[in-house]
Amino acid sequence: MTPVPSTKKAGAVPLWRDVRALRIFGQIAVVVVVGLIVAWLVNNLTSALSQRGLGFGFGFLGRTAGFEISETPIPYTATDTYGHAFIVGLLNTLFVSFIGIILSTILGVVVGIARLSNNWLLKQVASGYVEIIRNTPLLVQLFILYFAVFLQLPAIIDSLAIGDSVFLNQRGVFLPGPQLTSTFGILLGFLVAGVVLVIVAGRVASRLEDAGKPSHRLRTLGVIGLVLLGVVGWFVAGGQAVTFDLPVIDRFNFAGGLALSPEFSSLLVGLVLYTAAFIGEVVRGGIQAIRRGQLEAARALGLSEGQTLQLVIFPQALRIIVPPLTSQYLNLAKNSSLAIAIGYPDLFKVGQTMANQTGQPVPVIILIMSTYLAISLVTSLFMNIYNRRVQVLER
Repeated sequence: MTPVPSTKKAGAVPLWRDVRALRIFGQIAVVVVVGLIVAWLVNNLTSALSQRGLGFGFGFLGRTAGFEISETPIPYTATDTYGHAFIVGLLNTLFVSFIGIILSTILGVVVGIARLSNNWLLKQVASGYVEIIRNTPLLVQLFILYFAVFLQLPAIIDSLAIGDSVFLNQRGVFLPGPQLTSTFGILLGFLVAGVVLVIVAGRVASRLEDAGKPSHRLRTLGVIGLVLLGVVGWFVAGGQAVTFDLPVIDRFNFAGGLALSPEFSSLLVGLVLYTAAFIGEVVRGGIQAIRRGQLEAARALGLSEGQTLQLVIFPQALRIIVPPLTSQYLNLAKNSSLAIAIGYPDLFKVGQTMANQTGQPVPVIILIMSTYLAISLVTSLFMNIYNRRVQVLER
């Protein structure tokens, strides 16, 4: 029997009822609307700037800055350009953010584990710290640390001493300053070789485990090799690859060593304490999210509490901890802009001075926003790479 041909094309849907076409048209409409809004805002901005006789551009970055910066990680004078001053502010922000991320992570992990401790006193102290820090503004904490703590320290002659090398006074914190000698390159070469050994050992062990073969503790052997290479490199370098310049009290101030200003110290301590409270909750939640069966299995194998946390619980909790941990790192970097309240010359404070002197607030604000955006994107990139690595290890 011959089938009768259909008079209509199969699947022919009118354009106004085609879901795919509607989705494309909807996206085009959104892009057009957003473009029109942006064009309207740009037109208003340029009109307002022209009415007030203000230009728009970044040519001022090549002009002489004419102002001093109290803390400069690189050489800087008032005769340098605005661009150079902006780089100094950026480096100050990166420095306090980098150190703050490391210290807040360590303290946050300790606090998170302490909140799960069986010791009643330790648990209550950690809980009280978290509740107080999380529920008070960071700006208030910075004011308290700066005006009520660091500025109230004794004068230089009556400095608080921790041992014979750390001193606290109204001028800041004075620590031993590391000094690299000519033989540091030898030690660095041995350490690089050790790191390569650890990476190679880890990859070989992973391939053996994926193939169902024993890894023969290659990762542990790699770490031992790194330590041994470091020790050998230290002795080959003559034991003087790194020396420490101790601070010594002079007539009016300390000489030598590493000096941390009250502004930097207050900002660093405030960021670490504030961020660590949130990281502690992230760590606590990640650990508690692991199934109790994992804990019971570890106990059945005879593992101690420390071994269970290190080998079973914490590695599995990382896949839960890392994503919110990234947000806390980003918050720390952005919260560093509160340094303007206590006078630390970070990116935002230097940018504000530039805007006041050049009369170009809009380009400076755009430059500051773009820089913070770049810092956040780079931080997210590294954390996402690490997160994917953790997820792969978990499989």
